[in-house]
Amino acid sequence: MQFSRPQDKEWLYVPSTTAYHASLLNNHPKVNRIMVFGRNETKLQKLKEELNVEVTQNIEDILLDPDVDIVDLCLPSQLHRSYAVDALKHGKHVFCETPVCFDLEDALLMQQAEKQYGKKILVNQFIKFDPAYTYLYEAYRQQKYGKLISLSLKRETPPLWGDLGLSSIPTQFMIHELDLLTWLLGPCDPCTVWGTEVTHPEQAQVRAHFQHRDTFTEVIASSHMPGSYPFTVAYEAYFEKAKLVFHESDENDLIPTALYEYTGSGQQKINLESANPYEKSLDHALECFGGHSESLIPLESAVQALKVAVEIKSRLGQAQR
Repeated sequence: MQFSRPQDKEWLYVPSTTAYHASLLNNHPKVNRIMVFGRNETKLQKLKEELNVEVTQNIEDILLDPDVDIVDLCLPSQLHRSYAVDALKHGKHVFCETPVCFDLEDALLMQQAEKQYGKKILVNQFIKFDPAYTYLYEAYRQQKYGKLISLSLKRETPPLWGDLGLSSIPTQFMIHELDLLTWLLGPCDPCTVWGTEVTHPEQAQVRAHFQHRDTFTEVIASSHMPGSYPFTVAYEAYFEKAKLVFHESDENDLIPTALYEYTGSGQQKINLESANPYEKSLDHALECFGGHSESLIPLESAVQALKVAVEIKSRLGQAQR
């Protein structure tokens, strides 16, 4: 893609959720070139026809192109480090899907490459752009309801996503709530961790508890909900002068998506802006790569959340022994 502003840039998209990201970029006012790399020729040709994008099965064609400036990396997380370091080495910035990777060694190598090659890795911590979580963040920072006493963050799903057992659920599923938690309150090791496999080794429930100075927090993740249960995210935030309750789920749920405020004045539904957090995260990355704003999603913040996830995974592993 080329920026329409003073510095012209190019955008490379490396696919996993290819069609979705490519469609977002294809409709972006700052984007006028998209090049898609992949191994499946049939899928590439379909994208080329539907979105009128360039395609290639040879990554070298892109890495060696001096006009390509930014890589949108959406490969499986275990491949992120290799492709991100190669992109940085060839003078490109990287916008990386989350989870950024599954172990700290890969994350630290990515950080080293950032410093070595002088390019940025921004990570798609899209929860920071979800209006309900942005509202929580601003209410906490501005002390709108007084001190935050406790916070419960929840993510639940039927078994739709493959292996989300005890060894994988912290880094692959809980990571979004940990992104939010470290953004809101800073990194902190969990004081207690509990988890159990349920009916299958790829299905689990995990609870992690944290004490951030005067605020107690809990992250709950479950990948074993019944097939009739909708994919759900939620939070309950207890402040000195109010409680916030948020619930969001897919179209199969009878409970509407909503954020409610409970204060001494009564109950009130908070009207949130209609926004696509993935799209807003992409917008933010483009602004940052263009030098127009300071990033909310630097690699460092993703690494902080990953460290917490890895610690939870380690504690769960010790408990199983």
